[in-house]
Amino acid sequence: MVCPETSSDEPLTPAGRLFLQPETDIVIHCIIRGKNPADMDAIKSAIKSSLMVQHPRFCSLLVRDKNGFEHWRKTPIDIGQHVVVVNNRLDKSGNFIDQTQGSTTTEEDDEAAVNQYVADLSVSSPLSTDKPLWELHVLTAHKCAVFRIHHSLGDGISLMSMLMANCRRADDAEALPRMVPDKKTVIKGEKGRVWFWLFGVLWWFLKMVVFTLLFSMEFVLRSLLVSDEKTAITGGDGVELWPRKLATAKFLLDDMKLIKRAVPDTTINDVLLGMVSSGLSRYLDHRTPNVLHEGLRITGVAMVNIRPQPGLQLMKSNTKARWGNKFGVILIPVYYHKGGNDPLEYLKRAKAIVDKKKHSLEAYFSYKIGDLVMSLLGPKYACMLNYKLLCNTTFTLSNVAGPLEEISLAGNPLSSIKVNTSSLPQALTMHMLSYAGKAEMQILVAKDIIPDPEFLAKCFEYALLEMKEAVLRTNKA
Repeated sequence: MVCPETSSDEPLTPAGRLFLQPETDIVIHCIIRGKNPADMDAIKSAIKSSLMVQHPRFCSLLVRDKNGFEHWRKTPIDIGQHVVVVNNRLDKSGNFIDQTQGSTTTEEDDEAAVNQYVADLSVSSPLSTDKPLWELHVLTAHKCAVFRIHHSLGDGISLMSMLMANCRRADDAEALPRMVPDKKTVIKGEKGRVWFWLFGVLWWFLKMVVFTLLFSMEFVLRSLLVSDEKTAITGGDGVELWPRKLATAKFLLDDMKLIKRAVPDTTINDVLLGMVSSGLSRYLDHRTPNVLHEGLRITGVAMVNIRPQPGLQLMKSNTKARWGNKFGVILIPVYYHKGGNDPLEYLKRAKAIVDKKKHSLEAYFSYKIGDLVMSLLGPKYACMLNYKLLCNTTFTLSNVAGPLEEISLAGNPLSSIKVNTSSLPQALTMHMLSYAGKAEMQILVAKDIIPDPEFLAKCFEYALLEMKEAVLRTNKA
């Protein structure tokens, strides 16, 4: 939509402009499953009174001025334009079921049907710029809603804070959800002599400089020249247009915490990366046995929130946190290893990698270099570099902390919350979200490259259980 600029228009941020380029036009999907059937009147009433429709990003049109620069322009909201109601039941292929014939479905069938519906949306259904860039698809027969938000409106942390601000705890209708507390990095100084403490600080600083230089150089090379060796899960240029399949891997947070305690100073993210490394090795062994060499590197892209106060703090007026897209990118290498190794070795290798990444400023460098390229060269070249980075790597991985206990939305208690994005040139993207003691990972794949994402999900689930069993054996010994 090309319009003359007005004084009330707000220009898009550099990151917002990046996500509007054709190659990086990304929509975030949030799948919300209720325990009770959807009440459309209650849903529409909740939307009309929500913080969301009061937020400038959610009640503004995307417009372009005569020079091609994008702006947000306030517009009245018509809820009917944003809510899509699907009353018919879907099958595993995403097709409508003839309800006159009668049929029985299991919970697994139900989940597979919703996953395929979202997989189809991830390729074939961009958001219209004739209205603010969000939609809510309500699948009444599946007690499920799919919230679609364009990435230019905000990142996962922003949008999760928006969702949680409109939810309430299931056991207390007046209380906001409790989010998993964020851990802050603490530099521990040695007690004792001042010179020893200063030496520790100096050593910490030197390591930070070295790791930042190494990882930043690697980031630049990956964005320009170096690519992963081809495997059975490799995507590439144009793969974002290929048909998709979506599967869900399910975990218990207690299992992840048990494994985390087995190795000192380990985090849930370390466990997640170790599990992904083990699961991918298991899957590649299944697809291409005796083909890949031991220690083959497979590179992933991970988003890192760089706000000082994430979570619900974003919805407070006095916060230092910032709405929008405020994240950096880091490269996370995992390595192929044949089966038979100690399962906890995957965790120890993952922890060693993540510790070095956390000790660097790679995420801040990637955020700043993106802003610099956008400012100096414009969105075309920034998009080209971002797209090239995705083509040169194998997968994307994210992990967002959700509420500690069950919550309700529009008076309907939720049984699960899952997130994913529309398709990328990579053939594999994984997004994990925790909710009320569980963690579910959405695995979106290009089905012509990875035809069996359900088996891949089982590889990840088994990898975590194998680590858990190794910890229990160690504790008994």
